[in-house]
Amino acid sequence: MEDKDEEQVRLNLAIISAPPPPPLPPPQQKCRQPLHSSSVLCFLAHQFPPSILLRRQFFPQPPHPAPPLSLSLRHQSSIPVPASARQRRPGPSRRSRSRRSPSKVLLILRGKSLVVDPPPYPWATTERAKVKSIGDLLSAGIRTIKGDVKCKRCDSQYQIEYDLLEKFYEVDTFFGMNEENMHNRAPPIWMSPTFPNCRFCMESNCVKPVIGEKRCINWLFLFLGQMLGCCKLTQLKYFCKHNDHHSTGAKDRVVYFTYKTLYEQLEGVKQPT
Repeated sequence: MEDKDEEQVRLNLAIISAPPPPPLPPPQQKCRQPLHSSSVLCFLAHQFPPSILLRRQFFPQPPHPAPPLSLSLRHQSSIPVPASARQRRPGPSRRSRSRRSPSKVLLILRGKSLVVDPPPYPWATTERAKVKSIGDLLSAGIRTIKGDVKCKRCDSQYQIEYDLLEKFYEVDTFFGMNEENMHNRAPPIWMSPTFPNCRFCMESNCVKPVIGEKRCINWLFLFLGQMLGCCKLTQLKYFCKHNDHHSTGAKDRVVYFTYKTLYEQLEGVKQPT
């Protein structure tokens, strides 16, 4: 028993008297090589989960936050605003109204009336240089259009009657077949029309229409007989002025617009006021 105690004491003294162990060397730090473009995805695959990689690769970063709303008015006014972003404040609703042509305004200022009352013919309206539509004429029982003519040879004066639908169909057919080649100019047959034969002296191509004052011109009769080319240029300009057409230019152009306007009036196309 005493021998065991002595051995234990010797071991303890040996441990105490033994020199301390040398210190461990410091761990060597490995220098990380720069990642090349080919190894970036491999490195990221070890650092981040696949969901984050997909989100960063395909979805762009959110834009910069908008400037705070507490900017001063002076700073806000210096920021240019594109024209497309400017919005007008809705103003009070206005009722649209038709504007009168300058020629009609001048007539009103001169004290002249725009209304012809009573109309000179049953197929004319109370407005200057305007006729009723075919629908209104047929509903009123008007199927025949009369007009005064005068023979150049025997000076006989009488009236000629035209069937409304028959003559309108002739003008409509001619206008539809030749409108593309007219180029806003009346053809020669409208500029120098063929006149009817005289029923008294039996001469051919000698009966001309009687054209009175501008307010009393029988426009529908001249249209159906295709004799608007007999009018003077001043008379045709009068018609164009009261139908809001340019009255300047050559006579063939003014004759063309006269035919076209009367055609639209008969069809019921709304004319400007």
